Amino acid sequence: MELQVNGDTKRFNETTAPHTITELLEQLGHNPKLVVIEFNGEILNPSKWTVQGLKNGDSLEIVTIVGGGS
Repeated sequence: MELQVNGDTKRFNETTAPHTITELLEQLGHNPKLVVIEFNGEILNPSKWTVQGLKNGDSLEIVTIVGGGS
């Protein structure tokens, strides 16, 4: 399976391919509490991450939230 993640092609074999967005985040080492996901052009509510299936050719933008200030 191939996914477009932040503009890069990520390839997964059948045994390691993530089935959901939550699984993808785990494989890529992202903290789910600190990201926003755009899935195929739409912002996806985090409550759907565990049920949203992934298929070959899907496109995701994973935006990391960074805090800070003075």
